[in-house]
Amino acid sequence: MSEALKEWLKPVQDPELRLSLVELGLIYDCKQEGEKVQVTMTLTSPGCPAAGELVESVKKRLLENPEVKEVAVEIVFDPKWDPKTMASEECKDVLGIW
Repeated sequence: MSEALKEWLKPVQDPELRLSLVELGLIYDCKQEGEKVQVTMTLTSPGCPAAGELVESVKKRLLENPEVKEVAVEIVFDPKWDPKTMASEECKDVLGIW
């Protein structure tokens, strides 16, 4: 995963939880080849009503990077998102996971 792009995505938040998608562990991979970026991410639940908004927020944020001209986002559910193992310690505290 490109650590620089991961850092770039940190401001993108889940609209309901108001926590960073990166910190929640929802961004599984972010690869850059030239000016193209491929993001593999998941959602907090398969029926997430904000799925479209999240994908557009990720694309918009990455396209603000001067080194990025094209973004593709793939939503996957394998592995299933588990905040106990995937979220940052700060997110776990906010979510009440100890």
